[in-house]
Amino acid sequence: MSSFEELYLAANPDVANAVRDGQFESGMQHYLMFGKREERALVPIQSRARELTEKVAREKARKLETIAPLLRTDMPCVTSPLCFDFLNAELRAQFDIIDTDIVSGNGYDQHVLDLIARHPNGLILDCGSGNRSTYYDNVVNFEIAAFDSTDVRGVGEVLPFVDGAFDAVISLAVLEHVTDPFRCAAEIKRVLKPGGELICCAAFLQPYHGYPHHYYNMTHHGLRNLFANEIDIDRIDVYDSVRPIWSLNWIIQSWAEGLKGQTREDFLNMRLEEFLVPPAKFLGAPFVTELPVAKNLELASACVLFGKKQL
Repeated sequence: MSSFEELYLAANPDVANAVRDGQFESGMQHYLMFGKREERALVPIQSRARELTEKVAREKARKLETIAPLLRTDMPCVTSPLCFDFLNAELRAQFDIIDTDIVSGNGYDQHVLDLIARHPNGLILDCGSGNRSTYYDNVVNFEIAAFDSTDVRGVGEVLPFVDGAFDAVISLAVLEHVTDPFRCAAEIKRVLKPGGELICCAAFLQPYHGYPHHYYNMTHHGLRNLFANEIDIDRIDVYDSVRPIWSLNWIIQSWAEGLKGQTREDFLNMRLEEFLVPPAKFLGAPFVTELPVAKNLELASACVLFGKKQL
């Protein structure tokens, strides 16, 4: 199959031109900086719409045959040439799953690629894989959406696999989007073999980004708390693709997008040191008061709920 880089540039000609002109080093760099937040297409429309080629169909059939013995038999399933579909109406209602046109996907970094290479004869669960441009024989793509690359469809809180099915599990930017991250983490631990490897990345200081919902961000203590009782944690790292600069860039870019005209220009011309005063001094500033409601929710320091208990 084509690489992520080829598909992303084909789907976004403006990005391809920017890479050609030297504004970005690669399509992947643009995607990490802007494309993910902008919900850019990851593959050309014609590529998403075309029917599976015979080669891909053979790859799918071989993969599904390998997966079949690992599936639970106590859950209803619809089988097709594309995937095993466990996403029934009951699970949709229970976990607030809705159909979305958003095409989700995160490229594998070297840490994940190394993990995949360490298990050439094993099976790895990508729990919340998104749309994968590269189809690995030893990676089971699990999703709530029926992408071409999806092997098994369902919800993370009720994984349709038997205990100890996988040599490794990867979960990238998923736990913030599930209604019950504790239950999802418990399911990840359940389907992982004793001694199996885990790589899990979850949002902390990231603005709201729905796919189609965004429920919870977590600190490194929170992430550790989800897994510490059954996983020997080697380390919790903040490597290049998730360093604080991404959050800072995301917040500033998105804030500026919510402003117009002179207010936007004034905001972008502010010096960083100007922000090092008590924030209350800015509550009446145009760059604060003119932000739309949606931007306030996306970038909020905190959200406040008001309600009454049902009678």
